[in-house]
Amino acid sequence: MAQMTKSRKTRIIVAISGASGAIHGIKALELLRELGTVETHLVTSPAGARTILEETGHTPVQVEAMADVCHAFRDIAAPLASGSFAVDGMLVAPCSARTLGGIAVSLGDNLIVRAADVCLKERRRLVLMFRETPLHLGHIELMANVTRFGAIVMPPVPAFYTRPASIEEMATQTTARALELLGITAPALKRWPPADRSGED
Repeated sequence: MAQMTKSRKTRIIVAISGASGAIHGIKALELLRELGTVETHLVTSPAGARTILEETGHTPVQVEAMADVCHAFRDIAAPLASGSFAVDGMLVAPCSARTLGGIAVSLGDNLIVRAADVCLKERRRLVLMFRETPLHLGHIELMANVTRFGAIVMPPVPAFYTRPASIEEMATQTTARALELLGITAPALKRWPPADRSGED
């Protein structure tokens, strides 16, 4: 008699690398926790931890407390480093040029890059909120490479049609859009056309 597979929560990896925009990784953890149906696994790079301190009102320890499970950046023996550990997708928010380059060449020298590589080889969803501007040809070619491999590159471009009143609102909308690319719909996501302006010219 075949064994029944035990059901589990949706499992998402959230990685915070050292680019500007740590608020997006933090917001992803907040939105996923609010859903109550997603198990979050967090990996933060040392530069990401520094960016959290520089850009937000949180400490790295406070951000780690938002996740269900935290993994060390250099622990390439962590469960996330193996394709046999089932996850449903990964969000790198923000994604630095260093991280993008590591993923583009399958470097695997830290857990963020290795976990992303596992998602690609297992044909799981991988969304990279690449945070760099302006772009040189190297950046563009790296984005093309990871796109060919199956990743989705989503620069954190704000949606002004929502008329955000704060950075918080702007980050919430952008992060909610990134989560939808992973197949997760957050109630905070605002869609076009806005209900209160649908009749405008």
